[in-house]
Amino acid sequence: MRSDRLGRRELITLLGGAAACPLWPLAARAQQADRIRRIGFLGGGTPALQQPIYDGCLQGMRDLGYRDGKDFVVEWRLADGRHERFAAFAAEMVRLKVEAIVLSTPAAVRATQQATSVIPIVMGYSTDPVGNGFVASLARPGGNVTGLASSLDDIVPKQIELLASAVPGLSRIGLLTNPGNPSQGPVLKSARAATRQAGLALLPVGAHTPAELEIALTALQQERADALIVIADAFLMSQRRQLVALTLQARMPTMFASREYAQEGGLMSYGESLFEFYRRSAGYVDRIFKGAKPADLPIEQPTLFRLVINRKTADAIGVTIPPQLYIFANEVIE
Repeated sequence: MRSDRLGRRELITLLGGAAACPLWPLAARAQQADRIRRIGFLGGGTPALQQPIYDGCLQGMRDLGYRDGKDFVVEWRLADGRHERFAAFAAEMVRLKVEAIVLSTPAAVRATQQATSVIPIVMGYSTDPVGNGFVASLARPGGNVTGLASSLDDIVPKQIELLASAVPGLSRIGLLTNPGNPSQGPVLKSARAATRQAGLALLPVGAHTPAELEIALTALQQERADALIVIADAFLMSQRRQLVALTLQARMPTMFASREYAQEGGLMSYGESLFEFYRRSAGYVDRIFKGAKPADLPIEQPTLFRLVINRKTADAIGVTIPPQLYIFANEVIE
């Protein structure tokens, strides 16, 4: 029968293995045992729809050995699609003296930068942070901002290619944006270049209120759009059920950046996992808690993209997806 005691050699091996692993959960726990760390999280969406995605940050902290409520707490503030609330939320985080602020959307970066130049800011999701002036460079961000950056402007050409493969005779593509999101300029530029190269017409429309969504979709129908691409945006994501319902009613093929849209009934999604973005943001919080400065933490750019196809929606709107696309897809929703 094996003894519960560790021998000297086993103990040395165990301690040596722990020292070699920087993310060893017990090491993180020991460091946090003296006090509870406070994290601020500013989200752009609604609690009911977005919280399960934002919880990726909690999962990331747990993966690193932190215990929710014992080693850390999160101060959640969700804007429900109203970007003007970010300034008040950021000021509140400063008053609460949080040790790091995680942002779910690039729309919150500027307001948070204006609120504090001291508290570390972690972009859980951003678009072109250098071009938007959030950081000095991807390798050395400078200041108090770091985090993750989407490759959304690089994804749009592939989204257009996939739509062209799925929709025979595609010639006019609608592009839905949120005019209140200042970070969508590079995406729009990329979309224009890609459609021009493919000989397609791009029809940009905008919406930043629920009422404007129906107006935008009606405008696209009047302009005879053959399909629609929806840009990644916190407000548009929070309205995904209404948005998908409107496109289904119009029998319009759709392409989104997030799997959650395809789950709701969108035709296809191609892009990065938002949950994974927020899970990985916890790694930045962990390093900041251990003394790293945001200025020295390089911006990460995920390179894993997933294609999701909703076969039920394809049948409902009369789109025959080519077999090779189903083979290429990471997931097919029946």
